[in-house]
Amino acid sequence: MWEVELPRAEGTIALGLFKEHCAVCLEPFRDSCCSERRAGSETLRQEQLSELRPHSHPMPPQNLARQRLLIKGGKVVNDDHSVVADVYVEDGVVRQMGPNLNPQPATGLIVLDATNKLVIPGGIDTHTHMQFPFMGSRSKDDFYTGTKAALAGGTTMIIDFAIPRKGCSLIEAFDTWKSWADPKVCCDYALHVAVTWWSNQVKEEMKSLVENKGVNSFKMFMAYKDLYMVNDEELYEAFSCCKELGAVAQVHAENGDLIALGAKKMLAMGITGPEGHEMCRPEEVEAEATQRAITIANAVNCPLFVVHVMSKSAARVISNARREGKVVYGEPIAAGLGTDGTNYWNKDWGHAAAHVMGPPLRPDPSTPGFLMNLLANDDLSVTGTDNCTFDICQKALGKDDFTKIPNGVNGVEDRMSVIWEKGVYSGKMDENRFVAVTSTNAAKIFNLYPKKGRIAVGSDADIVIWDPSATRTISAKTHHQANDFNIFEGMVCHGVPVVTVSRGKVVYEGGAFNVTAGEGKYVSRPPFPPYVYKRVRQREQIKANENDPAVPVKVVHSGSNNQSTINFSSANMEQQ
Repeated sequence: MWEVELPRAEGTIALGLFKEHCAVCLEPFRDSCCSERRAGSETLRQEQLSELRPHSHPMPPQNLARQRLLIKGGKVVNDDHSVVADVYVEDGVVRQMGPNLNPQPATGLIVLDATNKLVIPGGIDTHTHMQFPFMGSRSKDDFYTGTKAALAGGTTMIIDFAIPRKGCSLIEAFDTWKSWADPKVCCDYALHVAVTWWSNQVKEEMKSLVENKGVNSFKMFMAYKDLYMVNDEELYEAFSCCKELGAVAQVHAENGDLIALGAKKMLAMGITGPEGHEMCRPEEVEAEATQRAITIANAVNCPLFVVHVMSKSAARVISNARREGKVVYGEPIAAGLGTDGTNYWNKDWGHAAAHVMGPPLRPDPSTPGFLMNLLANDDLSVTGTDNCTFDICQKALGKDDFTKIPNGVNGVEDRMSVIWEKGVYSGKMDENRFVAVTSTNAAKIFNLYPKKGRIAVGSDADIVIWDPSATRTISAKTHHQANDFNIFEGMVCHGVPVVTVSRGKVVYEGGAFNVTAGEGKYVSRPPFPPYVYKRVRQREQIKANENDPAVPVKVVHSGSNNQSTINFSSANMEQQ
């Protein structure tokens, strides 16, 4: 073993004793350790330690119950307004907001200067897949590297997915994913749970997950035939159960049958490369499934959340449904907002394969701008990443057959900067809408608000100091994710997170981390989020009243101030 002895100014954090374990994957150093594969040298171990060195200002002991922060001089930006104010944090919670705060005692107080910068709620990534066993491999970012990278990008909470195989227990899947996450997460997290088959057992387990495990969202796949896909009848049952439990129903909306047929056709024609992935699942199959899911959900008055909206056609379907009054939310992702599907025709197979995900990026280069316009104007609601990284060796599983290329791209670290660049810097949205689509709306939809998604007295101190004038260039050489490729390579982003505070602690500042595995916590989410279910419940009440003969209905006749009370049990056409 080896010790780390660092200078200790008053109040600095003691890093303690490190054994021969990798600081990236937390496994003992050996040939299969991720850091040995990536670097194979003692140098990386020293780099990992340098990331953990204390900041230039003294830090109090690593005791969250005693840590106090004062963020001075910044513009506090929430989804509904912006104001210049100081923010005082104690015990992981915002305690005061206002001008010229001077909390006492001054001893032990960490002061962060946010002058000329924005102070925003930490980002919430609604869609990640850390260490996901999928398509014959496992995604590169585990819950340690993935959440650490998230913090570097200004995201302080992720919502991952527990996904059981057909016929397997939802509760066991939840417990498995939680056992993977709890010892590794650097930021807070929650879990959606997938419904991949239907039975009375599944229904009972959904109820148990809501009542006992803090789950309030379930995802159904309309694609990945014979693996995760459910049929329309199963969708109807799952949506009905979600509505009854007060959960949010989610769908991966693609027509799995058409994709399976299209893939066979492409391969028969000799199209085996990454371009075949997009060609067998054109945007029409996404739009059709999106419309079908909305129709089925509306039949049972169930709120619907469409994950990774990738095409103009699907986005239009959602936009139209919202304007018709349907309770549906659309989630574009960083990849679809920041790049496009022309990459599938790149002559470099590795480059093309690195962009393979489902649904695919669209080859129409105007798609990202179109999706951003809808996001800016509330036709689409939140942003995730579908972060599910595979390196070039893993992608090579499909070297001769695109259907075997593991689906997934990066995004958890770059989401906030990409959306600022393509949304705010481009003039499509303002700073308040940015906060809404990166944090607040997600918190409201999944019943985390106002503890998450807002900077206010009583809210969790998940805070980012954002420099709108700073720039950074995205690159796989400098990112903190475990993957060897970045789909945003070379993109210059205006808008950079310079400090990230999680649970009231400065965990990232100026490129340096001050966080250890397991510091993040699982966050339970109660059912019936008001932001989603107020309208649903009101509609149910109106419907019940209309069908109840004992409830009188008052009618004001046109052109008269007189009111008539009609009992529908005895009313006839003449009375009306």
